[in-house]
Amino acid sequence: MTAPVEFAQIDWAGRHVRIEYQWLGHPDAAAPLLVFLHEGLGSLSMWKDFPARLCAAAGCRGLVYSRPGYGRSTPREVEEAWGLDFMHRQAHEVLPALLAALGVDAVASPPWLFGHSDGGSIALLYVARFPERTAGAIVLAPHILVEDLSVASIEQARQAYLATDLRQRLARHHDDPDSAFWGWNRIWLHPPFRHWSIEDEIAAITCPLLAVQGLDDEYGTLEQIRGIARRVPQTQLLELADCGHSPQRDQPEKLIEAAAAFLRG
Repeated sequence: MTAPVEFAQIDWAGRHVRIEYQWLGHPDAAAPLLVFLHEGLGSLSMWKDFPARLCAAAGCRGLVYSRPGYGRSTPREVEEAWGLDFMHRQAHEVLPALLAALGVDAVASPPWLFGHSDGGSIALLYVARFPERTAGAIVLAPHILVEDLSVASIEQARQAYLATDLRQRLARHHDDPDSAFWGWNRIWLHPPFRHWSIEDEIAAITCPLLAVQGLDDEYGTLEQIRGIARRVPQTQLLELADCGHSPQRDQPEKLIEAAAAFLRG
């Protein structure tokens, strides 16, 4: 079952913010809920059919949404610069507000989280802060610290946005591609952000955790997920060959098989 794309209103950062979202998967409201958190340039539509395929394999419901600044959600204001805590604010403020607006009682029926890249870091921050509101999490290519490789690839993305058709391609998925791209790119290339780390915070995670990364990830080394496993002993690791930064695109079948087994277990 895939419902139409809808919009919710939340109060955040001193204004009313529109959030684009979609329900999919199992029609039974009692089925486990899996919330999808997109990457730093992602959106609801950029997941394509992957969330529906995973929900069908795992027998769960899905909630996919675009964060503020992305997709068809409220764009970032032109002069708005994200702070060093931008992922913390998404985890601690935006996601709880959206779940409340949609009538999801995360205490009575804790959801699972499925996050990719920045969305994986947001998932980690949420489950560390709200252990009673979480069943578990799957994180793909998450960031727990800033590496030279990440910064170099994000600088390459900046050059591509300025010199190639990247802006036009992103415009297929974002009402305001400049909002999405520059919000993400500028904070990651902001020199003080080189010291950003959530290594200490994730040690508080108590829920089941599956951390996934491609061996050819151009935005991070395996230290990202292996660093999680050292701090969160119950972490299961999945390291995928022939896979870059987006396992859901490069190795979808292997990822669905592993994620569905993890969710059922």
